[in-house]
Amino acid sequence: MPGFSAAVKMASFKEIDTSRELRQMQLMVSFIAAVFFMLITPGPGVLTTAGIGSSFGYRPGLVFLIGLFIGTNLVALAVVSGLAAIVFSVPYIRNILLLASAGYLLYLAFRIATAGSQIRFIESARPPGLIGGILLQTVNPKAYAVNTTLFTGFAFWPENLMTETLIKFAIINAIWIPIHLLWLTAGVWLKRLDLPRRTQFAINIFMALAMLAVVALAILP
Repeated sequence: MPGFSAAVKMASFKEIDTSRELRQMQLMVSFIAAVFFMLITPGPGVLTTAGIGSSFGYRPGLVFLIGLFIGTNLVALAVVSGLAAIVFSVPYIRNILLLASAGYLLYLAFRIATAGSQIRFIESARPPGLIGGILLQTVNPKAYAVNTTLFTGFAFWPENLMTETLIKFAIINAIWIPIHLLWLTAGVWLKRLDLPRRTQFAINIFMALAMLAVVALAILP
């Protein structure tokens, strides 16, 4: 019965399509969850953002955050274009970037810890700006590793890589922006509480120590 066979084949194709769409949806949900948990977990970016907000206020923190946003997307573009793979194929490049990243984080930790100090040359120092935000991401080897995982895994649209990549960029930024703004707001909120100078200094020290912990984790094998 040709008609019956055709109907069975059509039903099978529909079942395959439904199964494929379900699999793609599961992968997309898994991707969204991975991005969320990677970004919400305290790391160099969010800790520095909160620290600058607490130490210097909202506007300097927002400027730094814009730089961080630009740097984040530059790293993602480097990974997607294959440029990062070419650069990291040179063995010592990763070690150089790791040392540069650790050194810059130590510098930022110092700036945050000493903000509001009575030492004149420290108090008059300007907060890290747009370039500081860009630099923090572009010298961070773990940022490249995370983006490589996100953009090479979770293939929820394998038949159209360009569309999948654009959707991933949109999802990452849609989650990245509010999370970092929340961390910045939390830091600014601490500053606006008008806490005693000693308490504010203790908070800055805590932020700096948290960043030092991130540096320690970064250099561990």
